[in-house]
Amino acid sequence: MQVKDIELLISAVAPAQYPKNQLPEIAMAGRSNVGKSSVINRLVQRKGFARTSSQPGKTQTLNFYQINQDMNLVDVPGYGYAKVSKKQREQFGKICEAYFQERETLKGVILLVDGRHDPSEDDQLMYDFIRYYERPILVVATKMDKVTRNHQAGSLQRIRKVLQVPKSDLVLPSSALANTGYEDIWRWIEQRIAK
Repeated sequence: MQVKDIELLISAVAPAQYPKNQLPEIAMAGRSNVGKSSVINRLVQRKGFARTSSQPGKTQTLNFYQINQDMNLVDVPGYGYAKVSKKQREQFGKICEAYFQERETLKGVILLVDGRHDPSEDDQLMYDFIRYYERPILVVATKMDKVTRNHQAGSLQRIRKVLQVPKSDLVLPSSALANTGYEDIWRWIEQRIAK
């Protein structure tokens, strides 16, 4: 997709604040420090559009970005940062649960995992959480430029095995540094929003 126009519509914490434009939505979820901002910036072809927080785990809102009047891209708060309090983790859970459960315009979720490591327990919980609400999921392995070519296929297989991703679902490699994987991600997004 050629991104001609993008704007931040709102940073929301409750359903009453969600945009009313009824456009199809794709959400992006992942651990703090997985490279979510870099992936969003590459997808929308804007350097520094989605900013990384100076404190991982600090952003506790759903950020709704409208792209080309065609769709909303929703940045879900990062999870799994150790210094976040129990109360903040509960708040994060409530924000995500309300969104995944109730949002009728949500057409799919992209779950980012670090391609250099096996998915964490938090990644597994998030994957199961999204599955529970029967949302289509695309798993994207980030930072694959840091994995040797010989080990990339094995990394993707391990991610698939740990998360128990069905054979019918994709696990895609990506690298913001090498600018790879984004055409495949857009293809998946376009298939979802066309339905």
